[in-house]
Amino acid sequence: MSATLPGMAGNIATSTALRNWKNRMSRVHRKQRPAPALLPSIGGLIGWMAVTFAVAYFGSQFEPGQWYAGLAKPAWTPPSAVFPPVWTFLYASMAFAAWLVWRRYGFHGAGGALGFYTVQLALNGAWSWLFFGRHEILFALIDIAALLLMITITMVLFRRRVPLAGWLFVPYFIWVAYATALNFAIWRLN
Repeated sequence: MSATLPGMAGNIATSTALRNWKNRMSRVHRKQRPAPALLPSIGGLIGWMAVTFAVAYFGSQFEPGQWYAGLAKPAWTPPSAVFPPVWTFLYASMAFAAWLVWRRYGFHGAGGALGFYTVQLALNGAWSWLFFGRHEILFALIDIAALLLMITITMVLFRRRVPLAGWLFVPYFIWVAYATALNFAIWRLN
């Protein structure tokens, strides 16, 4: 009888270790959910596009106008014709990235990442209002600096969940970093 106890204890220890390992693995993968059916997934993509382009629409209500034309700007300021196609591409990329993360993890599994996405969207829309709407160059600079930080955090969180989603944020990050430098230069010149 005592000869079987060590073997039994080994089996109990092995089964306990196996059970603990399975519990840890289920916690690691618990937040990832299976891909939803095609129709709800397309609806989700349309939803993310709608939310993102609603912010784009809000920002477009504050046009540069005569005030912006009269500001001193650095020589490296891009022509006005560049902005619409660049921003259309960036908004579409951001929405697609958010959809990829949402589709894989849902709000429960990626609530933090999608929360940061929402915050950066709000800061994005606020910049146009502050800069072009209110003519507050310094407050717009503070806003865009915060926006750049939120973009960075969102990009990292998205990349941890769906690498492609993180990479889709790289052009946005580069453009806003450039816009931050431009905002700073305009503030200094005016």
